[in-house]
Amino acid sequence: MQILFKNIKELVQVRKEPIAFVAGKDMNVLPTLKNAFLLVVDGKIADFGTMDVCPNNQVDEVIDATGKIMLPTWCDSHTHIVYAGNREGEFVDRINGMTYEEIAQRGGGILNSAKKLNETSEADLYEQSKARVEEVIQLGTGAVEIKSGYGLTMEGELKMLRVIDKLKANYPIEIKATFLGAHAVPSEYKNNKAGYLKMLVDELIPQVAKEKLAQYIDIFCETGYFSVEDTAMILAAGEKYGLVPKIHVNQFTAIGGVQVGVEYGALSVDHLEEMRTEDMESLKGTRTMPVALPSCSYFLSIPYTP
Repeated sequence: MQILFKNIKELVQVRKEPIAFVAGKDMNVLPTLKNAFLLVVDGKIADFGTMDVCPNNQVDEVIDATGKIMLPTWCDSHTHIVYAGNREGEFVDRINGMTYEEIAQRGGGILNSAKKLNETSEADLYEQSKARVEEVIQLGTGAVEIKSGYGLTMEGELKMLRVIDKLKANYPIEIKATFLGAHAVPSEYKNNKAGYLKMLVDELIPQVAKEKLAQYIDIFCETGYFSVEDTAMILAAGEKYGLVPKIHVNQFTAIGGVQVGVEYGALSVDHLEEMRTEDMESLKGTRTMPVALPSCSYFLSIPYTP
């Protein structure tokens, strides 16, 4: 099947060679072509260029893109698409002045979602989650990372990762899975965080690796959640099984998490609403990508990543 898009007003992100990473001043470079064509053969890009060299050979379909811009699909590198129910009741609490931390301390936030998820069957969880995947596809997303982290039990975390694996098998977009067992300390381990971390390291991470359910490992490095030392422990445990680090860090406080992410070669450090000069300096010249989450800032009414 050959499809030719012609008369494209502007074709965005055209590169002759693949690149792995763009940072710093290179981010000012957006290679584009005006008045362009794009040839797709059996679902893959076969050729592109300006209209003066547009191929004249017979194709199965010609699409006239006059006046339109074509660009790659979005890559969403930080999502929590697999979850059960919702936390809309907590919007009222925030409207009444409660902070995210205060809601979490009384069993809301992540712990609220974990309770609902562990009460939901794997089949129901899949049905809820696939509707969200279909929605992001319709919005133009072609690659997505999905995290666990709302199970906080052996069974709940594996359930989430198996649902992600099923989504990966059933949908055409690229889906990557992240194991986020260290998203919060579950209620049953409230006074035994060390015991929960030991369970993650000794039991859950090895099982995730055995079933090949994740490519990445993540942890919420934050005051009141997991310390820099906890983060180093989890990233090292994941490293033993080939899980690449991606961490939640500097959302509410800056405690040195960016530095431990860089030390362990994290693919990304995400959130970064609270950034000190030393945090920014530690990222310079590294392969660790800083990732902002503006929708999170909007919904939680917290500062935006600088």
